[in-house]
Amino acid sequence: MDEQIITDVEQWLDDVVIGLDLCPFAARPRREKRVRITVSHATTAEALLDDLQAELEHLSDTPVTELETTLLAIPDMLADFAEYNDFLDAVDLWVEQFGWEGELQVASFHPQYQFADTEPDDAGNLTNRSPWPLLHIIREESLEKAIEHYPDADGIPERNIARMKALGPDERARLFPYLFG
Repeated sequence: MDEQIITDVEQWLDDVVIGLDLCPFAARPRREKRVRITVSHATTAEALLDDLQAELEHLSDTPVTELETTLLAIPDMLADFAEYNDFLDAVDLWVEQFGWEGELQVASFHPQYQFADTEPDDAGNLTNRSPWPLLHIIREESLEKAIEHYPDADGIPERNIARMKALGPDERARLFPYLFG
């Protein structure tokens, strides 16, 4: 089962995140095999926070030349976006309490992702819709360096939303089979 989950995340990463250039900073670490994709089979918040802690420590302890970022897939819980979104408060508190603030941050992706003040079927939500609930652990220093050298980092979200809105039904079905297949 883990192999299929990892394959699903890799496909999404390659076809959507990198393929549509949603994150202009993702292609290089992926090409250099510095993206870790792992699966948590936690079924309680405490167990998932323990798995998150292990991944935070692993990323922090591994040189950036070997590992840039980690995607933690969560197949056994948080399928409901509202529950997932509530759990993100615990994640933020965890990062703060254990002193990761300023070093690591966690970004969120979910099959039902919905930005505030949008309708569930708003195409812009596709920018953060992944095949599984994910916690994406990012090195803040790497992100800051990448943004420094990117001409219009502030325009990325608007550009990504426009890209999603421009997708035709066939392209949506191909890129998001878990949503439109």
